[in-house]
Amino acid sequence: MLWTTAGVAALAFLLTMEVAARRYGTAGPLTLQLQELIFPPKSGPRLYAGLALTLVVLTWRQRFIAVGTALVIDLAFLLVRWAIGAETTLADGNFGNGALWVIVGIAGIAVIRRTGPERALLLKGVGLGLLLMAGQKAGDTWLLITSKTRATVLDEYVVTADHALGDPSWLAGRIVEATEPVSTLVLHLVYGQLPLAAALVALYQLRRVAVERRFPSHHLVRTFLVIGLIGPGIYMIFPVVGPVYAFGADGGAWATAHLWPNTLPPLDVPQPMPFDEITPRNCMPSLHTAWAVTLFIHSRKGSRPMRFAGTFWLIGTLGATLGFGYHYGADLVAGVVFVLTIDAAMRASALGWDRSGIQLVTYGATVFTALLLSYRFLPVRMAEHAWASGPLVLLAMASVVYGYVRVTRRWERKPAPTAPPEPEAAGPQPAGPQAELV
Repeated sequence: MLWTTAGVAALAFLLTMEVAARRYGTAGPLTLQLQELIFPPKSGPRLYAGLALTLVVLTWRQRFIAVGTALVIDLAFLLVRWAIGAETTLADGNFGNGALWVIVGIAGIAVIRRTGPERALLLKGVGLGLLLMAGQKAGDTWLLITSKTRATVLDEYVVTADHALGDPSWLAGRIVEATEPVSTLVLHLVYGQLPLAAALVALYQLRRVAVERRFPSHHLVRTFLVIGLIGPGIYMIFPVVGPVYAFGADGGAWATAHLWPNTLPPLDVPQPMPFDEITPRNCMPSLHTAWAVTLFIHSRKGSRPMRFAGTFWLIGTLGATLGFGYHYGADLVAGVVFVLTIDAAMRASALGWDRSGIQLVTYGATVFTALLLSYRFLPVRMAEHAWASGPLVLLAMASVVYGYVRVTRRWERKPAPTAPPEPEAAGPQPAGPQAELV
């Protein structure tokens, strides 16, 4: 019932995004996903990452067959496009049709040839892979909506409040400029391949699904998807474009002044500032920070290389968001509080809500709300009393971090709840996990 409800909610959300995109004269996430069955995709690595998540429900032999089939289909598409003279750039990720076709094929086999728990498990894997693909497209639609519906942005409020934190984006921007081109190459790689890194951690967490024939109660993908669902809605409440646009050269004529990263912005009375209908208002909170923190948290139970990779991706993402001028320091603080609250809620829903879980989620939501209200209504006071307000902001974030660590460690010491036995389905059943799809 839970998976069915989640599936219906996801489909309703995607349909809503489709309708909203059509209102602004562009294709929505469902249309874009269907187009990738035939037309060159924009992100082949993400499509294959979705296929990899789907493959966690299959045996090793089935996985080899599925991957081989996907590669053969992709090769066929590339040959056809080459024959008809269609331009295809593999370096830009214009491949991956085969991965999507294989996922659709697994869904068809689950519906036609499987019954009972085996069908449910296959469909869960398919849903996981498709949601990873469609989630990014739904996010793009959200960003389009923010740029079209929010004519003014609140960057002057956030940059004023950011004085209390020492204007970290200006400092990081100068460091990145001084260490080019090495820093930009590394940070662009880390920033752009965050979804791929998350898929690798998710695969590690889900590596035993094919053996145990069930998903773990909590894993990274659940938190990732909820962050992508809720976060863009906050963009509509608190639209911010970032220092490189509001105070830098990338903002063009819409920028207040070309100050970033060499000249600190003056302390003035902030006002909503008009901006173009193209740039997404996607800064508050920083979802890249939220996803990187999620990656860091869920890599703690992995091997030493995975723990190192999780730490590296977190540090690299924080450096990229600030060093490229995409975010203010205040965005990152809000992003950390936001993601810890979301992940705590996901863990509590999986393990069963108790008093400590309710208190942690309530406290995190309260701190997050207080941060946004402070940025909006008290930025001048924060800047004028930076030595007091800056440490208070960091202390508020640290208190949520401490509460999250303390409560989740207590949950981990509890015995995991045992899942009830699956009911026997009517009709012939496949012979366990070794049953073949083909």
